[in-house]
Amino acid sequence: MTQEILINVTPRETRVAVVENGVLQEVFIERQRKRGLVGNIYKGRVSRVLPGMEAAFVDVGLERAAFLHVSDIQTTPSLEEADLEPARPQQISDLLRPGQEVLVQVVKDAIGTKGARLTTHITIPSRYLVLLSNSDSTGVSIKIDDETERARLRDVVNTFRAEFGGGYIVRTAAEGTESWALRADMQFLQRLWESIQEKARHCRCGEVVYEDLPLVLRVLRDFVGDEVERVRIDSRESADRIKRFAEQFVPEMLPRIEHYPGERPVFDLYGVEDEIQKCLERKVQLKSGGYLIIDQTEAMTTIDVNTGAYVGHRNLEETIFKTNLEASQAIARQLRLRNLGGIIIIDFIDMSSEEHRQQILRSLERHLEKDRAKNNICEVSSLGLVEMTRKRTRESLEHILCEPCPTCAGRGTIKSTETVCYEIFREIIREARQYEAARQFLVLASQDVVDLMLDEESDGVAELEAFIGVPIRLQAEVLYTQEQFDVVLMV
Repeated sequence: MTQEILINVTPRETRVAVVENGVLQEVFIERQRKRGLVGNIYKGRVSRVLPGMEAAFVDVGLERAAFLHVSDIQTTPSLEEADLEPARPQQISDLLRPGQEVLVQVVKDAIGTKGARLTTHITIPSRYLVLLSNSDSTGVSIKIDDETERARLRDVVNTFRAEFGGGYIVRTAAEGTESWALRADMQFLQRLWESIQEKARHCRCGEVVYEDLPLVLRVLRDFVGDEVERVRIDSRESADRIKRFAEQFVPEMLPRIEHYPGERPVFDLYGVEDEIQKCLERKVQLKSGGYLIIDQTEAMTTIDVNTGAYVGHRNLEETIFKTNLEASQAIARQLRLRNLGGIIIIDFIDMSSEEHRQQILRSLERHLEKDRAKNNICEVSSLGLVEMTRKRTRESLEHILCEPCPTCAGRGTIKSTETVCYEIFREIIREARQYEAARQFLVLASQDVVDLMLDEESDGVAELEAFIGVPIRLQAEVLYTQEQFDVVLMV
């Protein structure tokens, strides 16, 4: 698998595209006015403690108070508590009180009406390691399969932990890394953690103590590995900045970083702009002729698989199986590309064969292995649905690029002209009964509604005039939406 990373930089926005074998797989967008907060560390003040929710709201200087659950609070049990079996569950009121100062880290951006999610389990990533500030354990990424290499990395980190202290998680990028490089990472992380603690002691509540790297540099820290063939940046200034960062922290990547000076936009090289536009549509076409329908709501995301124009070659079961198999690969890609998170319900086409159902599940799991976001897939339910969850730490691509439609308020549908017409009729009757002295009714509505009332519903308007004994005049308003209307009483 060959991988390229394309970086498009404009004064107010940075976009990163991850392309594998010429096909777009992931898109990351960071805007200067609305940078992501995940990874940032704040000195906050507890504003409210909610025992009924076992959580607290913490003021960290953001627009909305952030949310801190009891499970995300670092605790150090006393010796007496440690000996108790079983341990008494910690209560939020035992750990926090209103007005208390606390050092917290953002683990999930504010999404929709919900504030940011916080934790006191501070973690700081570097190239090869993640520092666990309040731990003394060592973990190794599960993506490192070789047991010998896992044992070697664990031994190296445990050896140097005696010198630096703290807990660490060995990242996938550390596979095959020399021990001196791991030691340098540990030393860097410990110095950074000491500086964060020092700043936290002197700064005020609501201030940022540590801000994570901007997207253009996070790419090299988090996404670059041996499989990356090259990194192309269309900004010379940003390219120089990345090269300086790589020279210090990721020297092996330096030869693969290049400035793209071409007249053709860098995102047009692989049709990235077109793919981003397609990600905003409900319908996803499959090569076979089938298609997916993806609906994203606040509660969950639903994905429906359909055969569409694909009629197969042998029999119905084989047609359904091949469509579902292709859909499983497309779904895994769309989840990464659109950054869909939370609860996801997949409605594959019903299969009578248990073996086929298991093969589809295995195919979905296999294609999701490359996904950096943690996911959990359940078995096929009694209704033939596949339920899964995908960790959501930032807003989806649709939420970043779009806003609710002002006409339908995000419903996705509007009332038909016929429905609005009959609502107007009912409103006129209501007004006529309330105000008997009416000389005339003036109806202000959209052009389409007025056209309907003058044409197909003209008989209805005439009948209504005869019923109430008052003439009705219609006036089209070009600025009115289809659902908007006013009935004005003329006396």
